[in-house]
Amino acid sequence: MSSATSIIPPTAFVALSSTLKYRVNKFSQNNNNNIKNFFFTVRRNSSRARRSLTITSMSTTTSSDPLEVCVKASITSPGKLGDCPFTQRVLLTLEEKHLPYEMKLVDLTNKPEWFLKISPEGKVPVIKLEEKWIADSDVITQSLDEKYPDPSLTAPPEKASVGSKIFSTFVGFLKSKDPSDGTEQALLNELTVFNDYIKENGPFINGKDVSAPDLALGPKLYHLEIALSYYKNWSIPDSLSYTKSYMKTIFSRESFVNTRALKEDVIAGWRSKVMG
Repeated sequence: MSSATSIIPPTAFVALSSTLKYRVNKFSQNNNNNIKNFFFTVRRNSSRARRSLTITSMSTTTSSDPLEVCVKASITSPGKLGDCPFTQRVLLTLEEKHLPYEMKLVDLTNKPEWFLKISPEGKVPVIKLEEKWIADSDVITQSLDEKYPDPSLTAPPEKASVGSKIFSTFVGFLKSKDPSDGTEQALLNELTVFNDYIKENGPFINGKDVSAPDLALGPKLYHLEIALSYYKNWSIPDSLSYTKSYMKTIFSRESFVNTRALKEDVIAGWRSKVMG
């Protein structure tokens, strides 16, 4: 097998992972047009503040083709991943399992026909597994864990629902126009329960290792932090130190950094629900 390597500027691609390989559909015209499959990896250059990309072209087909995933496109920065905690949950699962994937950015304000054919309800995420398009983040992540069991992200049933009420109480408080309606306290109650749980069982929901419940909750806490800070000038109290530490740990994971939405998109994504 012969290979050729070229360096391209980091602005040429979006939503890249430093641990995964992706298929590149179009390559520089300066390279051999007969090469059919291209992959790139991201190298962190410790001597510079930017990333450089290395493209390695291969003349043989890999045995592990990237999984196709339809995701929301950014509404603030063209060509970037948009805000959707359920999509990030799927991308986090792919990252934590070190599975190669290819994102298809979908403009949800003007859904293309090809997307509606594979997702009649027009929702993301949607992933292609064994030639079938699968929707719903619950179904997708379960399917990925069954098809690619190593490393396992499964948590015991009694831990799967830990923190599951935080998101709904966050949305209730965010949309509330009445400071005395109890929605803030409802959120604080759920965050306190979670804080006590992590204090006794952490650092993650299933103990020392990250698992599926963390990948579901992390993106929701990310939205909570950004949206409540912007629209309510509100933040999680310092007294809930274990919750705050948990969030910091999750948000700093490489998989999370690689798949998080821009803050501007999170703010824009919640605007209609807050102002409506």
